[in-house]
Amino acid sequence: MKNRITELFSIQYPIIQAGMIWCSGWELASAVSSAGGLGILGSGSMYPEVLQSQIQKVKEHTDKPFAVNIPLLYPNIEEHIKTIIKEKVPIVFSSAGNPKVWTKTLKDNGIIVVHVVSSVKFALKAQEAGVDAIVAEGFEAGGHNGREETTSLVLWPQVAKEIDIPMIAAGGIADGKAMLAAMILGAEGVQIGSRFVCSNESSAHLAFKEKVVDVKEGETVLTLKELAPVRLIKNEFYTELEEAYANNAAIEELKAILGRGRAKKGMFEGDLKNGELEIGQVSGVINEILPAKTILETIVNEYNTALKATSKYKEL
Repeated sequence: MKNRITELFSIQYPIIQAGMIWCSGWELASAVSSAGGLGILGSGSMYPEVLQSQIQKVKEHTDKPFAVNIPLLYPNIEEHIKTIIKEKVPIVFSSAGNPKVWTKTLKDNGIIVVHVVSSVKFALKAQEAGVDAIVAEGFEAGGHNGREETTSLVLWPQVAKEIDIPMIAAGGIADGKAMLAAMILGAEGVQIGSRFVCSNESSAHLAFKEKVVDVKEGETVLTLKELAPVRLIKNEFYTELEEAYANNAAIEELKAILGRGRAKKGMFEGDLKNGELEIGQVSGVINEILPAKTILETIVNEYNTALKATSKYKEL
């Protein structure tokens, strides 16, 4: 397939692996890029020196394009930007902040910039800021999410209609059929997170991967809207939050319960009781841990099969 996304990134398939904190290290990024997609390093969980090392390792293990995801509210954002420019990273996916602040600097250094949004309003602001493409992420997505609670099937066509640059769909995609649906609704590529969490190369703790595989429908929830909305698996930590909400807890109390390092504790260290277990609703259909290359190839095959099957539908 050739379209604006494959040409923009110089990749074979318009499949992007999300830059998930604690899950998207060099092994996953290089494996996805080598298999024909676009691998992304999740820099939000990395100190500046760690990001530099991770970028260098990706370069050592693949000669294909890759990207770095930067949460724009990251406290060491200036150092991350310097590292990205110094290491000549070809593509940056920005999120969680104002794209106007760094887009020009990155583009002036020859870097392709993509921004993640959860609404039409912010898609238009990102386009105005000069980004090259948009990721439109629906309410179903894991990790930190938008407050609007707009579902993917509602968000994607609205964003695609309003912007002139390419749209990448995210939120609730784990197989080729969902990818085809996203493309029909105006996407030119898909960003997939939860499915790649359960890959052999994901830097997530094995206990977390196995927990994701066991998750059933309804076992994830979007919470902490007062701080930074996040979708996670219900566990003892979530129960503590739920009790605090029932008692009309103030924001400061919620901050105290959250504390620091919850995501690392859950996803990277495997503390399934006290950690923050960030994952999407689509985890309910993920039932095994596989190599990243196998995941990508399976999605491609499912997409092609689903595309052929559309011939059975007739005009009304």
